[in-house]
Amino acid sequence: MQGSPYHPGISALVLCAGRSRRMGGTKPLLKLGSETLIERAVGICRAAGVEDILAVLGHDAARVAAVADRIGARWTVNNRYGEGMFTSVQEGAVRLDGICRAFFLLPVDIPLVRPDTLTGLIKAFAAAGSGAVVCRPVSEGRRGHPPLISSALIPEILGGEAPDGMRSILARHEGNSVFVECGDPWILFDIDTQDDLEKAREQLAAASRI
Repeated sequence: MQGSPYHPGISALVLCAGRSRRMGGTKPLLKLGSETLIERAVGICRAAGVEDILAVLGHDAARVAAVADRIGARWTVNNRYGEGMFTSVQEGAVRLDGICRAFFLLPVDIPLVRPDTLTGLIKAFAAAGSGAVVCRPVSEGRRGHPPLISSALIPEILGGEAPDGMRSILARHEGNSVFVECGDPWILFDIDTQDDLEKAREQLAAASRI
């Protein structure tokens, strides 16, 4: 992937902890083309100019950590990953607190988001100044991943008063969020089944032929 200018103060939190029973394997290590899903997620972030990337691991952590080390991504282990995705967000937020202005929240199973979608969110965040704490990508009127979240929300994330996880926190801050139409349908596509994985592989193969 072609890299963008480096964006200091912007980090990425890649969620890689879940067990993924429906996939019958360790999701971050599934192959999409020549890359695993974790390699793909890290590559998207780097192509957008985001260099500080933290992967949150859980299930099969040792094997996933070996790949993270090989590609130069930081990682941490969420020992509470069985309690749900929000615990992984909290584990990552602890590690990012004080070192970034904002961070992308990218589940590893959303592997086809375009890097220019991330750069568009970074530009919108900079333009909004203190007027926004979240920038969210939109395609065809639907909100997707990854949101770009101000570090000002980290204390709220760690406070634990979010009965529906990040969904609750994002809803609470709807009024000071910026919604960015990106024309990227892949912000809405995640890999939950083998059929999804095959669709992603077909899409990637088709793009490589253009």
